[in-house]
Amino acid sequence: MFNDTWIALAAFFGLLGVLFRQESLVIMSTVLLTVIAVAWLWNRSALRGVLYRRQLSERRAFVGEEVMLSIQVTNGKLLPVAWLKAEDELPTALPLIGDRLAPSHKETVGYLVNLYSLRWRERVTRRFRLSCAQRGFYALGPVRMQASDVFGLFSAAVVDEREDTLIVYPQVLPLEAWNLPPKDPFGNAKAEEPLFADPSRAVGVRDHQPYDGQKHIHWKASARQQRLQVKVYEPTTSPQWIIFLNVNTLPEPLQGSDPVLLEQIVSLAASVASFGVEQKYMVGLVANGSLPRSDQPLKVLPSRSPDHLMHMLEALAAVTAFSTSRMEQLLETESPKLPWGATLIVITGIVSDALLAALLELRAAGRKVALVAVGAEVDREQLRGIPAYTVSRRPLADVGMWQVQEVEAQA
Repeated sequence: MFNDTWIALAAFFGLLGVLFRQESLVIMSTVLLTVIAVAWLWNRSALRGVLYRRQLSERRAFVGEEVMLSIQVTNGKLLPVAWLKAEDELPTALPLIGDRLAPSHKETVGYLVNLYSLRWRERVTRRFRLSCAQRGFYALGPVRMQASDVFGLFSAAVVDEREDTLIVYPQVLPLEAWNLPPKDPFGNAKAEEPLFADPSRAVGVRDHQPYDGQKHIHWKASARQQRLQVKVYEPTTSPQWIIFLNVNTLPEPLQGSDPVLLEQIVSLAASVASFGVEQKYMVGLVANGSLPRSDQPLKVLPSRSPDHLMHMLEALAAVTAFSTSRMEQLLETESPKLPWGATLIVITGIVSDALLAALLELRAAGRKVALVAVGAEVDREQLRGIPAYTVSRRPLADVGMWQVQEVEAQA
């Protein structure tokens, strides 16, 4: 509300009062100048000591769950805050239950607007419920705070760039819900190849051979023996699954993406990964999709870590529809880097001749492969012994209506 006219008006009244000896005009001028000075000083300190904090009841949740968001605003000084407006940026994919976000200039972001009037050293907490309606890696914030003096003449604003993160995992369902067989769904789990070494379990050392890699050298034992020693690992037949997720949902990436199909594919990948970990398989994940603000393909190597499933679900929560390469190209570049005894499970919404050719080539080379096609038909004659399933395309809410057909059992 304030502008230079206020000072000019106060000076004019003061001058008239002096010229015409009108005490009331002088008092009016003095009061007006005093109000302006007090309001200006008040406004300069209005946002000092004001703290804005978000607290989430959960930092990680699954699709369909609710998370409590607590907004805590504290005035840590003796001077009251007459009027405070906070505009907090929240993703529109996390709708408020019983409330609504104000629109913003960003398509995927809305404003959570709150008004406060805080006494000295007062703390106010307001709670909201967020609906985790869609998987994702969400950032809450920043927040813009605007305050005014008690007279409403001046205003001050500040932006708090601090953000809070909420990870919404994709929907995880048992394989029975997908009508996939819960026992050996992708072929015989018994290893057909000779036993391979488990790098997480060293049982001894031996002399170094020319074909041994440097990463297997046991440096302490080499120092004691005065010659290079390498670790000897315990052999294992633990099944290994490497899930290859194809985020391309249309024949050409430039055509865009089918969001409904993509969510079903990601949910299926999460369900398969969860099942594998529950069966104590070593499970890895490779996708031709990328994480936000990245152009590199997603890759989570197999591990026995207790947090391994969480890492895979976090990756699946954040993966986008942006494709870094075609699936057949990804299979060609990544398969030589993966354990030979692992089963490569391709989950895709489109099945092209090039993809089938890549799978057949891997099969001919002795690799174990499997195919799960969502919303796509597969010709039985083209598979030549590759275990495959076709899953009917449905929104996730219609899980009970999914129809799964085994195209061909493993030869």
